Amino acid sequence: MAGQNTLTFTDAAFDTEVLQSEKPVLVDFWAEWCGPCRQMTPAIDAVASDYEGKAKIGKLNVDENGQTAMRYQIRGIPALLLFKGGQIVDQRVGAVGKSELQKMLDAHV
Repeated sequence: MAGQNTLTFTDAAFDTEVLQSEKPVLVDFWAEWCGPCRQMTPAIDAVASDYEGKAKIGKLNVDENGQTAMRYQIRGIPALLLFKGGQIVDQRVGAVGKSELQKMLDAHV
């Protein structure tokens, strides 16, 4: 479902892939059954390509990785959390467009 530059995050590798990353990491918390989540996929994939080498962009399926979703108190999806240096530096809940994703990232890359 993800584009070639869009990563897939899991509970098992979250700390290594996201929290310990040298680059900012945008995590899209989503689920297969969520219509707005699926609508955002093209924007997430486009941003993943545009920011390749500058930031990591990926998706975390909340049904398959509930531990991480609970850890960050994800109550509504899609939820977008931007991590930098292991900390949340920006977040959005609900479907947003590519321009909003770019605004989130541009402030931290």
